Amino acid sequence: MNQQHYAHFSMFPMSMRVLYTSTLIVLGIGYLFAMIHIFSSHAGRDGNPMLSVDDLIIAYSGSKTDTKLESALNGPMANMLPTEERNKVIAWVRSGVSESEYTSNGIDEIIGKRCLTCHNGKNPHIPNLKGFENLSHVTEADTGMDIFTLVRVSHIHLFGITFIFFIVSTIFSHAYIRPLWAKCIIIMVPFIAIILDIGSWYLTKIYPPFAWIVMGSGALMGVAFAIQWVISIYQMWFYTLPQEILDQGGFVSQKVDL
Repeated sequence: MNQQHYAHFSMFPMSMRVLYTSTLIVLGIGYLFAMIHIFSSHAGRDGNPMLSVDDLIIAYSGSKTDTKLESALNGPMANMLPTEERNKVIAWVRSGVSESEYTSNGIDEIIGKRCLTCHNGKNPHIPNLKGFENLSHVTEADTGMDIFTLVRVSHIHLFGITFIFFIVSTIFSHAYIRPLWAKCIIIMVPFIAIILDIGSWYLTKIYPPFAWIVMGSGALMGVAFAIQWVISIYQMWFYTLPQEILDQGGFVSQKVDL
């Protein structure tokens, strides 16, 4: 099947290559920070500092042994309190969440000093920890992210990540890759991974082993991003097209090699 020819990076003016390169550099830095955020918000929930499938199960499906407060203090909020204070709050939770000990043991002071800057009830998307009654709500069994939170986060990720890969894949589409079907797969994989990743958030709440798909699809997105990024930068500045392509003026035929 013959399709329209396309121009390789080497055919672009310097200004366009600088534009594409600058875009890739900024998106690459952004993707790196996104990975750091994912690690910091999920790792450690199972007591192990590294990110694991168990961490994802706890995040989306909940913990069989810990309360919501314990899961937060062992996971994304672990660095917000000194170890001594964190252990003191966890010990209070495990001893029965006594209202008298809430004040006598200084739990109210720890929460006020370490948590209420954010968890003061002003942001409806995060727990309100102001006062014993509000705090007691997060000492209930951890059931993971609720559906409304998942829906809110899902639409942000679906739009945001799709736009990122549309931009990166549009740039990558000017790379010279043979066979052509391999190039098409590299472009297609991250979009499939987005759907698998976000769909598995909901499925993990029903059947925890789906967390493996969350982990795998996230890894696929990262690998696809890295492949497209490296090949695009390399071919934009360091790669020389085969002589037969140069003889055609640098235009590459979109002929599918099956």
